[in-house]
Amino acid sequence: MASVIFHEHITASGEIVGEIRLNAEKKLNALTLKMIDLISAKLDAWQSKKNLVAILLDSEGEKAFCAGGDIIKLHEAMMRDEISPFPTDFFTREYQLDYQIHTYPKPIICWGSGFVMGGGMGLFAGASHRVVTQTSYLAMPEVSIGLYPDVGASYFLNKLPGNIGLFLGLTAAGINAKDAMALGMADYALDSNQRAELLERLLLADWQANHHEAVNKTLSSLSVESHAVFDVLPSPIMSHQGLIEDLMSNDSLSDMLTDLANIETEEKWLMKAQNTVANGSPVSLVLIKTQLERSVDLTLKEVFQQELEVSVQCTRHEELAEGVRALLIDKDKAPKWRYDSVAAVEDTYIEDLLSSPWDKADHPLRYL
Repeated sequence: MASVIFHEHITASGEIVGEIRLNAEKKLNALTLKMIDLISAKLDAWQSKKNLVAILLDSEGEKAFCAGGDIIKLHEAMMRDEISPFPTDFFTREYQLDYQIHTYPKPIICWGSGFVMGGGMGLFAGASHRVVTQTSYLAMPEVSIGLYPDVGASYFLNKLPGNIGLFLGLTAAGINAKDAMALGMADYALDSNQRAELLERLLLADWQANHHEAVNKTLSSLSVESHAVFDVLPSPIMSHQGLIEDLMSNDSLSDMLTDLANIETEEKWLMKAQNTVANGSPVSLVLIKTQLERSVDLTLKEVFQQELEVSVQCTRHEELAEGVRALLIDKDKAPKWRYDSVAAVEDTYIEDLLSSPWDKADHPLRYL
């Protein structure tokens, strides 16, 4: 069975709307290297196809658009005695695909229903038209496995107001459709039952003028019909924006996390954030703050180049391997982190993670 399904739908006026459908429903459509290569090659082919006017990027199943990358295969490579080329190959081609989506000249509509996490956020964030539904759950949960928010998150989290990006990275807090729209992380909110209707209306749209505008009109008309679905949703991130800004304004990461832990609350989303930080990797917590700070003024291209360096280094240190083991391999949820607190994390360890494995002339993404 194909892990990615491609369709070319003929519009009423004879153009083509391409569809890329992730087809690994049992694995929550987690991205494999093969899927990455298939999608990238198809985007290349469709870019030069003059009568192809737009692309719909969606997935099989209702539970997840894409819940991340192929972490299990990554773990297998990390556990080999010799340095495996797989981590470099995987992250290089994943980031190339993410950048390709960000810079694609034709409209890409990403249907981000259900879980959109990690590698799924890499696909979603770059689309020209990002759609969420009442079931959407956006998150960057890398702190729980000894990694950091990558796939361009060093860029898009830094664009959020009031240090909310730092909060989301440290706590892996989930973002629903209402918050995603308010934060500018999504462009349209539609009812999850409207996916088939979206395709139908795209095929009936007027493609004679600007193609991006044709997509805008189609999505806008559907979103008007969906308002009632989203009125009942809570907005935990935006309704606590002041609290988040206060928490994240402390220069000391240790004090910041202590203040978060000391909040007395019965709100489930905040309690979950506290629990994630309490059990997350201290290395990740330090790395997340450091990586966001040093990426503030970088271009998208520079961010992906820098993230590749950090991600590959993470695969060569034990923290990520241990986090994946505890959460996804043995599933004992009892990782033995290298350090017991962020205060104990050595500067030299973080410096090693931030150092490039390559000379500038040999960087795998030098031609991005």
